Amino acid sequence: MINGSRSPEFTITCTLIDVLTLAADIEVLARFGRALADPIRCRILLALREAPAHPADLADVLGISRTRLSNHLACLRDCGLVVAVPVGRRARYELADERLGRALDDLRTAVVAVEADKTCPDTDSKGCC
Repeated sequence: MINGSRSPEFTITCTLIDVLTLAADIEVLARFGRALADPIRCRILLALREAPAHPADLADVLGISRTRLSNHLACLRDCGLVVAVPVGRRARYELADERLGRALDDLRTAVVAVEADKTCPDTDSKGCC
């Protein structure tokens, strides 16, 4: 600072809208990451990427209990990744947005170099979303 004025190259213009947008973007990515942190939720998302499904059918295909599946579907709903569509007296689950299927495909193919003996430590075990 010279004589109390800032030089233009050090001035950062930041509006409230920019800050809120950045916070919203980070929250969306964090929720997506937490949802993908569980292998069962990944399997559910990949199954729903193929086609919408009823919970009982998903539980059978994935080989997990309906209670366990229900808990994971609730997490994915809360994260905004899946929606329940009423079909008569039942609910059918599907991806909340078709772009999620493409995003899942892009993520699967983007991770190209994974060493089998390495793990990714989970430093935040707060659970889902």
